[in-house]
Amino acid sequence: MNPKRRQMISQGLQSMGSLGVLYLLLTESELVQANSGAKLLGVRIWPSEDYTRITLESDKALPISHQLLTGPDRLVVDIDGLELNPTLKDLVAKVKPNDPYVAQIRVGQFQPTVVRLVFDLKEAVKPQLFTLEPIAEYQYRLIFDLYPTNPPDPLMQLVKESARKEKLLAEEQAKNPKGAATEEDPIAAFAKKDTPSKKSGPSTAQQSPPSASTANTQRIPFKRLITVALDPGHGGEDPGAIGARGSYEKNIVLSIAKRLKNKIDQEDSMRPFLTRDGDYFVPLHRRVFKARQVEADLFISIHADAFIQPHAKGASVFALSQQGATSSAARWMANKENASDLIGGINIKTKDKQVAHLLLDMSTTAQINDSLQVGHSVLRNIGNFAPLHKNRVEQAGFAVLKAPDIPSILIETAFISNPQEEKKLNDETYQERIAEAILAGIKDYFAKNPPMARRG
Repeated sequence: MNPKRRQMISQGLQSMGSLGVLYLLLTESELVQANSGAKLLGVRIWPSEDYTRITLESDKALPISHQLLTGPDRLVVDIDGLELNPTLKDLVAKVKPNDPYVAQIRVGQFQPTVVRLVFDLKEAVKPQLFTLEPIAEYQYRLIFDLYPTNPPDPLMQLVKESARKEKLLAEEQAKNPKGAATEEDPIAAFAKKDTPSKKSGPSTAQQSPPSASTANTQRIPFKRLITVALDPGHGGEDPGAIGARGSYEKNIVLSIAKRLKNKIDQEDSMRPFLTRDGDYFVPLHRRVFKARQVEADLFISIHADAFIQPHAKGASVFALSQQGATSSAARWMANKENASDLIGGINIKTKDKQVAHLLLDMSTTAQINDSLQVGHSVLRNIGNFAPLHKNRVEQAGFAVLKAPDIPSILIETAFISNPQEEKKLNDETYQERIAEAILAGIKDYFAKNPPMARRG
């Protein structure tokens, strides 16, 4: 302690008595607390093709400065008010070899109260560094989002993945130069297969194949693959709802979405696109934007319901509403799902203003009507094997359903907050059946509502 400070304390003790002692002890305690560094609570890394996110969670906000270096590419971050500790050193071991953007992380005590992080990068990035205030189960979070300078084009990736199907369609067109719809036309084929015949009676099964003129009445005037965007909710920093057995909604819905993707892959007339294919966070507006990037014909967001009461059960399907929610439960659900951005963590300063305007103002009546149609079709097929929470498609202001030109629905596959349904959601057989029911609903919808021609 400073000698002058020690002398002042001695004089204070003599002149102020016991109250002075108490005051000085409190003052010293406050000084120690003010000078102590932040406590690091956890470090996490979420790699993906979209971007890599690094999260440092602490009990206080952490001031930082950073700089980008080249030759080789590096990101250098200095964190003030922090001392090197085992938790921070764990960050080094969390880097995975398949991380698209981070080769390794080096940490060191740059100054007595400053820790330096050096991110050795695999390619040039555009970093976004920001702090999130405490929310839900999280304390202060320091976020490093490392975006590639040349982001992958999801449409080009989708085209490459579906090249085989495009080739098959071209071959079928070559066999049918006049455009007559036959069983060789994949889109018309499933339309005929899934549309019930108006005739009835025992002779129906033995009817002769339809003539060319009859088939032409069902023919779609052009052929292309139907693109279905599948959106597994939550991910990364946002676990979604958590069941009593510890199940995370984000993991269950990703598993269901992948099963549905595999089933759509087997359909000659359709191709699937996942808004996320791993455990990482995608903001709500980005999910919509990605679906529009691939020119999706349908957007399906997959979730696992939760409610404050554990006995709530059954699957639900939701569409967008421009005029308020159809029930208080639907409103509650929309508010909960729309909070995903706050929990997952978005950088408000860089949020695309045009996208934000799009999500607020540009949903259309036609889109909502189409969404209700596909929603009814999916709900009916789910109801063929599973209990329903409501027998109708509900509506509310879900941000993730606000693509103005894509029919969009949100499916709550069951209540993860119900212990019996949580067990069911973890069952592979149930996941397969729910995926099959969703696919059946999609096919029923497109059999009655063929996709429109692409513009341009």
